[in-house]
Amino acid sequence: MCETCGHDHGHPDGRAYDRSHGHDHGHEHGHGRGHSQLPANAKAEDFRVVVTGKGGVGKTSLTALLALRLARRGLRVLSLDADPQVNLPWALGLPAEEAQTLTPLSENWDYVEETTGARPGDGWGLFFRLNPKVDDVVDRYGTVTPDGVRLLVMGNTVQPAAGCLCPENALLAAVVNAIGLREGEAILMDTQAGFEHFGRALARGFRHAVVVADPTFNGVQAALHAARLARQLDIGAVHLVVNGVRDDDAYRRALERIDDAGGFDFASSHRLPWDETLRRSEPLVAPALDEAADPALAAAVDGLLQSLVGDETRTRRGLATCAF
Repeated sequence: MCETCGHDHGHPDGRAYDRSHGHDHGHEHGHGRGHSQLPANAKAEDFRVVVTGKGGVGKTSLTALLALRLARRGLRVLSLDADPQVNLPWALGLPAEEAQTLTPLSENWDYVEETTGARPGDGWGLFFRLNPKVDDVVDRYGTVTPDGVRLLVMGNTVQPAAGCLCPENALLAAVVNAIGLREGEAILMDTQAGFEHFGRALARGFRHAVVVADPTFNGVQAALHAARLARQLDIGAVHLVVNGVRDDDAYRRALERIDDAGGFDFASSHRLPWDETLRRSEPLVAPALDEAADPALAAAVDGLLQSLVGDETRTRRGLATCAF
């Protein structure tokens, strides 16, 4: 364990992020216990991660924990909030007055029309560009959180019964494709409850899927369904996280339920302990990583990050089980 990471938070154009509010000046930080370094061969591009699972299992919290852990080690991090509830800005500690002003891309109808040539809500039979140019989307609509994580709120399709063939979905798909080409950034996407992001292929192209479950029967069943959909999208490595585990028996039962339901060749399997600091600080996750917090949660997040390093071939050679 390295007690401090000692790196500056890099801005995509080479400047440094100010942890207090995204202004430009260099700094170092020491967040204390639990700041183990990633392997020497770890690169930002190793982390192309979509986080999925049923509602209420902690997807947003885990996405924020991973993002903060990487940013505090000096990596450039871009987090995508693809959940219509838009909770990720709060989890990452964006000030309330700023979080409340964020408009999801799918609800930014001026930008949808600018890029696709069609305005949502103008009726059926719209003609629009299926591959709009969105290279500037992060610079125009990304915001920076206090820990230097760049955040882009994507949203979801907003017309009832619109299906997948609509300008908003064309925009979101193009954004995901464009972001996947960015270099020097770890990219994490928090998804909505359920599996629409798989059905609309918004998760295609990610290197890793982290499937989050709670120890319940329903949580495990949903996780297995998500894992199989991720595999069908050719996501290279699918990892299991059982969240909110209070004891060894709960984790063991969750793994047994997976085996009983036919099993799955997860690239790695992890347990995240029930954490009182996280529960009390909700929606913020940063207090659970601070000096005074129980180190078990931070250690479990580190174990997951270790499994996410490297290409999918190396990751899928065998099942790595981390039980913190």
